[in-house]
Amino acid sequence: MRRFLASSIGVTCAAALALLLAPSGAAAAAAAPGGTAPAVTRAAVTNGAGTPGGTQSLPLQPLDPDRASGAATFGLAPRSVRPFSLVGVIWDDPAAELHGQVQVRARAADTGVWSGWQDVETHNADHAADPETAERTSGRARGATAPLWVGASDGVEIRVRAESRSGSEAEPKAGSESTPLLPPGMRLELVDPGEDPPPQDTPSEDAPSEDTPSEDAPSGDTPSEGAESPDRNPGEGVGENTGQPSGQNPADGSAVIPADAPRTGVMSAEATAASAANAPLAPLGATEIPALNRAETEEEYHVLRGTEAAGQEGNAGGQAPRAEPYIGPRPGIVTRSGWGADESLREQGFVYTDKVSAAFVHHSASGNNYTCAEAPSVIRSIYRYHTESMGWRDIGYNFLVDKCGKIYEGRAGGVANPVLGAHTLGFNSNSMGVAVLGTFSSTSPPAAAVTGVAQLTAWKLGLHGMDPSAKTYLTSGGGNLYAKGTQVRLNVISGHRDGFNTECPGGKLYDKLGTVRSAAAGYQGR
Repeated sequence: MRRFLASSIGVTCAAALALLLAPSGAAAAAAAPGGTAPAVTRAAVTNGAGTPGGTQSLPLQPLDPDRASGAATFGLAPRSVRPFSLVGVIWDDPAAELHGQVQVRARAADTGVWSGWQDVETHNADHAADPETAERTSGRARGATAPLWVGASDGVEIRVRAESRSGSEAEPKAGSESTPLLPPGMRLELVDPGEDPPPQDTPSEDAPSEDTPSEDAPSGDTPSEGAESPDRNPGEGVGENTGQPSGQNPADGSAVIPADAPRTGVMSAEATAASAANAPLAPLGATEIPALNRAETEEEYHVLRGTEAAGQEGNAGGQAPRAEPYIGPRPGIVTRSGWGADESLREQGFVYTDKVSAAFVHHSASGNNYTCAEAPSVIRSIYRYHTESMGWRDIGYNFLVDKCGKIYEGRAGGVANPVLGAHTLGFNSNSMGVAVLGTFSSTSPPAAAVTGVAQLTAWKLGLHGMDPSAKTYLTSGGGNLYAKGTQVRLNVISGHRDGFNTECPGGKLYDKLGTVRSAAAGYQGR
């Protein structure tokens, strides 16, 4: 299916907001482990309001070697810093790997209590743009760990210890040829997501607050197949499972504003383009694309496909009957405006692939210590980490799903369009990436999150004529499982590890993909 909207949209809105650039090349070069490159702060003004976020970037310093193994160790002693909520480690070469362990401690801003040591996922290179693409070869990309959400903090300590070569053998001294050196240019990134955008304006002086999902994360196994009717409004199903309020009146009794109501005020050129890419699904500036029932979704399907379908469905004698598609009801989707994306951080314009033949499911590996109300802040932090710290053109995932099942727009370009992401190295073309916020290696994903993935894939894959329970072929762009150019037979809904040798999406979430496929096919009416 050809993309539905043009790849660029002319606008004559307010100029893009100011963005302080990342460290200069000289500063970056001086930031190798043990170097003395100065700490830097990258900040940007958010589009449409909310307190600006920012990133503190601190070069790691050599510490005493590990006593037991003698392994080289770098890090930072406990220190006070400006507020942050997410951490990660980056380094100069995106192709280099960090062979070792990264652990951090954070001091809670509200209580002053230090956390215990928390592990940061070091194997993250498999979440990236495909080899030889413009995004991969831009010169801005950096190697990085996965990000870790630690919550509002104002103090940090970190240690990075190189792994031993084998067994009890001590780490060779730095400088020997056999030393698995830690990657040069390691820096600790401390990301402040800023505050959530304020509620959209109303005719009255004060706008009521937007509804927020329950902070209590649902847990347990995925609901049995068929627990919800495929004809049910997907947004309603998620709300009922999680206790999220939908349409609840504010305490003052004022009228509730529709979830898809646009924000008023001046929008930047980038924000206008990102929002306009979702036409005709939602008005300009909408914070949420509302859920539709099956009939409404089928009608929208024909509208979206109208240009290319007209020649197929029409004939000289009149309009031929149109076939009803296999497509799941469109779920509600929080837009980039809704979660507060600072559109000045991403590159201008959008990049598309030909169609969406498969969906790769991921976990963000950012930890499970967030509430559903904090999910927009987590996403803003990941977005800033991907763009400012890792040097990507935009957030890597096409969609994100929180533990309460709420779905969020990821990379800009329109949720109905085949936007090229940076999520599954080697298989970003003709696919989409869906990340469930959290870490699911040993923790089962909440049932609502699994349901959200099924609802999203039933709709998006249906737009492109794909059966969630079927197989498809993708061409590898190169990776550690399949050589470039290899035709690979995959499930239409696959886990990240199906295309790349990786732990992602975590064993517990991967085990749920069979249920996701069956449920998504059911939502499509198959």
